[in-house]
Amino acid sequence: MAWHLIFRLLCFHFFLHSTLRFASPLCPPDQRDALLHFKNSFMLDSKASYYCDGFQSYPKTNSWNKTMDCCSWDGVTCDGVTNNIISLDLTCSWLHGSLQSNSSLFLLRHLRSLNLGGNNFAGSHISPNLSAFAKLTHLNLSYSHFFGIVPSEISHLSKLVSLDLSNNYISDGHWLSYLRLENSIFTMLVHNLTTLRKLVLDEVNMSMVSPKSFANLSSSLKYLSICSCSLGGIFSDTIFRLPSLTSLNISENYDLSGILPKSNWTSPLESLSLKSTNFSGEIPDSIGNMKTLTTLDLSYCEFTGHIPSSMWDLNQLQVLSIAGNSFSGVVEFEKFTKLKNLQSLTVAQELNLIYDTLKYTFPKLETLMLYFCNLTKFPYFLNSLKRLRSLDLSSNRISGEIPMWFWGISCDTLEMLDLSSNLLKGGIQQLRWKNLQYISIENNSFHGPLPIPPPSTHSFIASDNGFTGEIPSLICQSSSLQQLKLSNNNLFGNIPSCFGNITNLKILDLSNNKLRGPLPRSLVKCVNLSTLVLEYNEFIDIFPHWLEAPQLYDLDLHSNKFYGKINLTAFGLFPALQSLSISNNNFIGQWPIGFFSNTSLVVIDLSNNKFGGPIPLPSPVTSYYSIASNNITGKIPSLICNAMHLMIIDLSNNSLTGNLPWCLTNFSTNLSVLNLRMNHLEGTIPQFFSSRSRLRTLDLSRNQFEGTLPQSLVKCRYLEILDLSHNQIEDTFPRWLGTLPELKVLVLRSNNLKGLLDIPKGIHLFPKLHILDLSNNSFSGLLPANLMMNLKGMMNVENVQNTTSYMTQDLRGGTYENSVVVMMKGLEVQLVRILTFLTIIDLSCNSFQGNIPEVIGHLHSLIGLNLSHNHLTGSIPSTLENLTNLEWLDLSSNNFSGLIPRKLGDLAFLGYLNLSKNQLTGQIPQYKQLSTFSSDSFDGNPGLCGTPLPKACPSNSQPPPPTPSSLLTFDREGHESWLKQKTLWIGYASGIIIGNSIAYIVFEIGRPKWLIQGVRILESKAIEWIKKTRRKAIKFHGQ
Repeated sequence: MAWHLIFRLLCFHFFLHSTLRFASPLCPPDQRDALLHFKNSFMLDSKASYYCDGFQSYPKTNSWNKTMDCCSWDGVTCDGVTNNIISLDLTCSWLHGSLQSNSSLFLLRHLRSLNLGGNNFAGSHISPNLSAFAKLTHLNLSYSHFFGIVPSEISHLSKLVSLDLSNNYISDGHWLSYLRLENSIFTMLVHNLTTLRKLVLDEVNMSMVSPKSFANLSSSLKYLSICSCSLGGIFSDTIFRLPSLTSLNISENYDLSGILPKSNWTSPLESLSLKSTNFSGEIPDSIGNMKTLTTLDLSYCEFTGHIPSSMWDLNQLQVLSIAGNSFSGVVEFEKFTKLKNLQSLTVAQELNLIYDTLKYTFPKLETLMLYFCNLTKFPYFLNSLKRLRSLDLSSNRISGEIPMWFWGISCDTLEMLDLSSNLLKGGIQQLRWKNLQYISIENNSFHGPLPIPPPSTHSFIASDNGFTGEIPSLICQSSSLQQLKLSNNNLFGNIPSCFGNITNLKILDLSNNKLRGPLPRSLVKCVNLSTLVLEYNEFIDIFPHWLEAPQLYDLDLHSNKFYGKINLTAFGLFPALQSLSISNNNFIGQWPIGFFSNTSLVVIDLSNNKFGGPIPLPSPVTSYYSIASNNITGKIPSLICNAMHLMIIDLSNNSLTGNLPWCLTNFSTNLSVLNLRMNHLEGTIPQFFSSRSRLRTLDLSRNQFEGTLPQSLVKCRYLEILDLSHNQIEDTFPRWLGTLPELKVLVLRSNNLKGLLDIPKGIHLFPKLHILDLSNNSFSGLLPANLMMNLKGMMNVENVQNTTSYMTQDLRGGTYENSVVVMMKGLEVQLVRILTFLTIIDLSCNSFQGNIPEVIGHLHSLIGLNLSHNHLTGSIPSTLENLTNLEWLDLSSNNFSGLIPRKLGDLAFLGYLNLSKNQLTGQIPQYKQLSTFSSDSFDGNPGLCGTPLPKACPSNSQPPPPTPSSLLTFDREGHESWLKQKTLWIGYASGIIIGNSIAYIVFEIGRPKWLIQGVRILESKAIEWIKKTRRKAIKFHGQ
């Protein structure tokens, strides 16, 4: 019995000793204290883990305290034998603050795995002290706002198996700055990390890294992702021969080129993405040997040729995307049905398919993207797809109404539907998919009342249609809506007062409708609003200072009827605002000079209101700044030059006085437009323009500048438009401007310029000039024949026939439209947009002498020519008949003599002719276009006679009638060609007439956007009329 008792006591002693040993603290105190110090060096902020959507995000360090063994702390793992901390996983832990190089983190020398991904280290540099973790095998610093250069010490971590530095950048609210990896450091990394199996560097700036370095990657590498790294050059195909590689993603490196290997694909690849690279050539047949491929994304590359038949043997494929290439021929859609495991298919290639069949079967398909496939109907096989989650049929030619059967496809699973940019019409009664989250039906011809999206919808885009009526209040029941875009429809009435119930709304675009009334105050509940676009409506309200939208990024109210003073103290409610456009309203008051200085506004457009007072300075980060057409007074402060990011400055049509700050012409290499037209500025134009200038438009017209033209303008190699008209500049003709390679518009009208326009032969100047206006100066001598011989931009008739674009400046957030004032058909008009094919020469109101040079007949694309009010002599040259695109010709108030050339009647588009006040003689030819002008065109020529003048001609002065043969040689083919062109240009001419009338109004009363919008509607209708007329003409002559 005693023996048993002793045995039990021994067993208890052993158990107690063992229990106490394992119950003792496992975490060394110094490592515990290091973690606590690390914890206390950061704030906790849920926004720091913003990118962790889909991952569990919570503050793991909240559980850390001394009362618990640190080995049991959340995210901490200790070695079971030594008790040292070997793993720290703080993924998505809300950490916010700077990670210093002396952080206590680097005291944890035994770490084998460190994961700090999904936090915000506020632009910290990756510390070289990471090399202290000599045993580290796994390092993840992704999505954590690190910045700077990746330190070379990271290549010392020779035991690394997995390295992820992806998606690190910082933002100042406008520009992103990415983590950078130098070529030398990457070369060391590749050389030293010989056991690496996973490498992820997405969005790390590797622009300086040579693609050849990737050829030396470890043979043990299984996973490589270098998406969007700014890589350039030729990517070696040896990467496809790495023996262990299963996943390769080099997408979105737009300057990275390469070809796929034609043989020896030894990698056991399962996933390959080359999306948005410059990989080119044909897809080789050998791709069919990659039997393990489950994902293949070759979209938006430069592949050509036919899709190899071997691709259809990749029967393990689950994801296939081949959109955005230049494959030849038409793809047989039936081929894709061989890939029975497909879950996602993306194609943008003309397809050959049978529309009314169910034979195309895809048993596992969940995503189908068939855009730019030239489809004309809804394929009926869609009715057999029961698992679809995403369907994109956008940018096709599907016409007519949506068939009834389509509303039932994948009714229980469909989440995304895109039918945008087709030819669909009719009404939409109901969107029946109960799980639909995203729907886009924009850019079609749907009409009738606006359909109501299902309650599950996050994004509803119905812009650019013909929906009519009021916005139904039932839409307020779609409480999940985050994005609602209804622009460019015919909606009217008030915004429903219940809109505030859509509390998740982030983007609201109701622009270009006929909505009216005040804004519903219930919008104050939409606290998540980031974009509010209400332009081109009829809203009547005060500025919406009552909104409580701390995330509001873009506020666009322009071209409405908003009025009154703006409550500037309420502007603090929009701390995130980056774009403010309130132009073309009736706001009054004045802005404090420094009001915008502490904002983050990239776009400031206050134009066409009634603001007064001095210039409010833009923010240092502003790129678009317009206060045009207000009552702004005072001088332009030199402090405006502190806004180094400015691209557009428009201070035109105000009452600004004083001299120009000298810094204004060279303070920024970003400046593209400087418009100071119609002020009271004086003094000389600053003489220094930088050779680094990117200035494209300089308009200082209608001021009181004097002195000479600054010759440093010749450094502005990008300059396209120069308008210095209506000033007091005294100089000679600046032929040195002719060396500017992009100059298209040169307007020096109404200055004190004088001298000869003498251009030596053999000098090539003004190669792209389209508009030359030197009128109302004191130039003398002969008309500049050598100058005209240089105007290559006015000689190419294709410029006129094939171009319908405008001279604009594109920038972030919108487009700036250049304008110019010209004499057109006897009227001074402002062209609110400049057509790129508009070609004009105006040398009127000078003292030119002699004949019109014959070379003028080479300017085939010339549309307007004004040589009036000079001292020109001789006869009207017959070479003018070569100007077949001429629409107005003014030779009045000269000393021309002789007969009017009969061939001027062949100028079919000539809508304005003024030959008055000359010494012309003989009968006015009643021939074609010449017979359409009134007596005003010929008055003041004592020797002219005949219709339309009241003075009859002697009977013997009648010109002989045209011979019958000349009437009969008008062949049908030529007639048809002439009529087609005539039809086009009659439409254009009528558009110019409308434009002239409107432009005159614009010049008189400013630049109302509603008028511009009206002009665009007229333009589109005119184009459609022209097309219809052309079709009729072709049909008529083809019979």
